[in-house]
Amino acid sequence: MPETTYLVMALLGAGAVTLALRALPFAALRPLRESPLVRNLGIWMPAGILTILALATLASAAAGERLVAALVAIAVTVAVHLTLQRRSLLSIAAGTITYVLLVNWG
Repeated sequence: MPETTYLVMALLGAGAVTLALRALPFAALRPLRESPLVRNLGIWMPAGILTILALATLASAAAGERLVAALVAIAVTVAVHLTLQRRSLLSIAAGTITYVLLVNWG
């Protein structure tokens, strides 16, 4: 069985590495907050994510004969996104729930 000192040093080392890896993104984020690139990513990423989600849904739905359900879900996603102050998580959730309900119970 390993010595107590060895185990304590191993745990302290693992703890230090874990702490450093968790703190690194926050330390790297500080200088990026004022970056125009990061600001533009914050503006364009939600629309990009919605576009990728819609295209992936359409591609898989067309292959599985669920195109109508996908189109309805996309319409719900767009409607929720535009009516609820462009809240991406709500619109993605609404579209996903709509699609799942239409596919499973429609």
